[in-house]
Amino acid sequence: MTKILKRSFYSIFFLSLCIASNSIFAQDLTSQKVLSLELSTQAAMTAVKKCLDNGHKISIAIVDQSGLVKVQLKGDGAAPHTLDSSRRKAYTAVSLRDSTHKYATLVVQKPELQGLSRINENILLLGGGFPIKIEGEVVGGIGVGGAPGVEFDEACASAALKVLKADDTYDKK
Repeated sequence: MTKILKRSFYSIFFLSLCIASNSIFAQDLTSQKVLSLELSTQAAMTAVKKCLDNGHKISIAIVDQSGLVKVQLKGDGAAPHTLDSSRRKAYTAVSLRDSTHKYATLVVQKPELQGLSRINENILLLGGGFPIKIEGEVVGGIGVGGAPGVEFDEACASAALKVLKADDTYDKK
């Protein structure tokens, strides 16, 4: 009988230890906001439509927190290079956590910062990219390429940010 009690005691002790350690380790896990595929797709379509309504054929990319493509669309008639530029702008915006136009301007004003454009092959310091911030947290990036001017790329990206209910929509005042 003592062997059975001993085994039961050790089993219960071991089980309790496992449960306690799991809850301790679970406290180390963090949670993060994630852009849904459905909402990202709606936002991308909104940007394509806005630009098309203004006569601009563009591509758009939305990337997640890691800079990986969540959604990328090439509008009808958009030039092939716009796929790469939109992706790189979105990557740059999430990586640098600010507007790609801001960094493009900053590099011109401060030539010692030109190394930013050579951090890696994904960085593109050209207007049209914004970080996607929701409740103060950067959850992704958006990039638009193909319109005839930074202000048009940015207007389309801003329309997509409104769909995402982002903190900043970067509307020109």
